[in-house]
Parts: sequence; C-alpha cells; structure tokens
Amino acid sequence: MVHEDNHCLAVIKPAGLLTAGDRTGDVSLVDQVRDYLRTKYHKPGNVFVGVVHRLDRPVGGVVVFARTSKAASRLSEQFRAGRVEKVYQALVEGRVARREGELVDRLVKDHKTNVVRRSAQDEPSARESRLYFRRLKGTPDATLLEIRPTTGRSHQIRVQLAAMGHPIVGDRKYGSRRPFEDGIALRAVQLTFEHPTTKQPITVEAAVDW
Repeated sequence: MVHEDNHCLAVIKPAGLLTAGDRTGDVSLVDQVRDYLRTKYHKPGNVFVGVVHRLDRPVGGVVVFARTSKAASRLSEQFRAGRVEKVYQALVEGRVARREGELVDRLVKDHKTNVVRRSAQDEPSARESRLYFRRLKGTPDATLLEIRPTTGRSHQIRVQLAAMGHPIVGDRKYGSRRPFEDGIALRAVQLTFEHPTTKQPITVEAAVDW
C-alpha cells in the first residue's frame, strides 16, 4: 500500500496479476484489495473498489483505486481527460540512439485477438497515441527508457516502442526475442493525480531495481 485514505488508495500491482477480473476467473488485484479492506475495517459482505484505470497483466507498478462511487467518477474523468501524469520505465531491446523524443502513431485494436497495431491508413477506428521517451541508461543490446504517455490507449507503450524497432524485453506478443523472468520489462513507476475531494495533487511511486 503506497497511499490510503477514505476516498482512494494506491497499491503496487505485481507483474502477471490481473488488475480486475476477466473471463478467466483468475484472482485479480481488485479481489486482493477488497479482501484487504474487508479485513482491515471489519466490513461484512461486498466492499466497493472502483477501477479507474488498468495495467496490462504482464506489467507491474502503481495502480489507483477509488473507495467511493463519487471518487470513482472523479478519478475516472481525470484519466479520460489525460490529466493524470503517468511515468513508466521500460527496458527495451537494442540501443536507442536518440536521448529523447516523441512518438506519435494511430493505433487500432483487434478486440477478438487483443492485439493492437499501427494503422497503415486513416482507418475510422484508429486513435492517435502519443508518448515521450527519455533514455536513462543503455548497453549495446538494451536500453532503459523513461516513458511519459500523454494518451491512454490499450497496449500503447508496447506497440509504439516495438514500432520504433525496440520491443520491450520479454514482450513476445510485440516482437521481443529475449526472455524476462517477471512479466515484461515495463513498470508504472509514478502517478500524479488530483485527490477526488481535497483537489490536492497526490504523487504515488513504485521503486524499480533494474
């Protein structure tokens, strides 16, 4: 637990764990958070946990949940409007030559296969996706990047980095040839959002040891 109050809480999701339940029926982070709240506050029955954003299953890092419906509505709107500042770190294959830059692509998701691709033409379902990257350190065969997406598209970081020629280590779905022992080498290391009632900025972080 990296933040907790009466309106929201933030936790660190391990790579490989679902953020919220799906048709697999596997245990999710929501299940774990609900159990935590039920036990800590001795609440019988169902406990409200509002999902306001998600991380892909193989991605670890900070996730924020709402504890009330009003907080859920306000936090969800911040994420939809792009007002939440999100910082990731990604270990990618190869040496990234540029120190920093912006990637702009139009992405299309195939909901049947859960695969996202760059739009080859102006498809109606394509959505603009933007992110900024900054090189933190590198070796001849891998580079650690700081990623700041300004849009929140599904699989966005994974697809855009792969399209740049530098897939995330371990991300075989998008072209990585190298194994990674813990999901894929992408972590949500920082989120800054406006508290749903006090309106004060809150920053939550997850330490990563590459």
